[in-house]
Amino acid sequence: MLSYLYTYLTNLPRWHLVAIVLVGYLIYYLMEVVKRPILAVSNGPFKKYLRKHIPTLENKFWPTFWCVESRAQTVFASIIRSNIMPLVEYRREVLTLKDGGEVALDWLETGCDPESPLIIILPGLTGESQAEYIKCLVTAANRIGIRTVVFTNRGLGGVALKTPRLYCASNCEDLSEVVKYVKQSNPHVRIGATGISMGGLILGNYLARHSDEAKSILTAATIISVPWDVHKGCASIEQPILNNLLGRHLASSLCRTVSKYEILRGEEFDWDMNQVLQSKTIKQFDSAFTSKHFGYKDVDSYYSDATLHNKLHRIKVPLLCLSAADDPFQPLDAIPVKAAASSSHVAILITARGGHIGFLEGWWPANKDQYMGRLFSQYFSAALFDPDNEFYRTAQLMMEHNLTTSTSVPGSPMNKPSLAAASAIRKKSIPF
Repeated sequence: MLSYLYTYLTNLPRWHLVAIVLVGYLIYYLMEVVKRPILAVSNGPFKKYLRKHIPTLENKFWPTFWCVESRAQTVFASIIRSNIMPLVEYRREVLTLKDGGEVALDWLETGCDPESPLIIILPGLTGESQAEYIKCLVTAANRIGIRTVVFTNRGLGGVALKTPRLYCASNCEDLSEVVKYVKQSNPHVRIGATGISMGGLILGNYLARHSDEAKSILTAATIISVPWDVHKGCASIEQPILNNLLGRHLASSLCRTVSKYEILRGEEFDWDMNQVLQSKTIKQFDSAFTSKHFGYKDVDSYYSDATLHNKLHRIKVPLLCLSAADDPFQPLDAIPVKAAASSSHVAILITARGGHIGFLEGWWPANKDQYMGRLFSQYFSAALFDPDNEFYRTAQLMMEHNLTTSTSVPGSPMNKPSLAAASAIRKKSIPF
């Protein structure tokens, strides 16, 4: 028997070897890759509503069979979407802010009723309205009759830099002006908001710091692939080798952005532009430029102010978040699962795979109806159209639920669990 097995293995036909590898990979894919996403939110009105109205929550996420690794999802998602998503013909509006700076509002209203709901979309670090992941979302919204407006930050997407001030993850004052302007221009429609990656940090900080203002204007919000803990996210993107390559690419994009503007050069500034342009990582760039640009003592102070994982209890707008457990920009242990599990207004959906703004699915992910866009459109379709006012009533119940469960200050010593308890909660919640 053993001699027969030895003879077979040493003379293994090539097609047998291929079949063994394929079967082995198929078993691995079905057992370790295809998982049902975890929904972290308190057992209250919001969770019941999401389970009832978002079918995608109940289904397993089937990542593209040949593209399951996190960096592959991240890179190929960008490449494939760039090739299948045509340029979007927006109506551009340049908005002048209180300090004289300018931002762009790119509207997609084609085929939509003038009084249909509206979603404000915030791109990522150096993104703008023609970024492939933005086009994925605006076309998904357009298919269901929802208008969108993409908020492009100062100095990006062809917007002139009129003042020596850019943008950062912790500063949400520009967004506040934009949200109020959009509401003033559309006083009788329901408005939602979405932030992707760093746009998610800006939106999340707005929802937490301007909670009453946001609640009075926004009906619902989503955040996709946000680096919840900026300290850990930055450390993760600097890990060799593939993560570091992605980080260097983004740092290079930041350097190209600031290098275009002479208005940012001068002896009166705290930063040395020559040093800034030598940055090889995002943290080096933020240390040399962003933290000084916005008056922080150092880069760690900036990251502490920008981080979002410890602010969920302040948010009053129903917020659905999508994160991947293997996101190279955000390690799994930094996703605030426990905070979401006790939150009345914040739900975090965590897929086992998906990378950073990836979430590719299907054998060949050329279908425009991808996981990220499908979740986005299902949530906003239910929340913004809301023909029977069910979402409105749910939001009222969420506020009551929040008041009854908030018996003490979040994060206080009496509410702080032991490390062992926190670990047990995480292991029970996320079996990835």
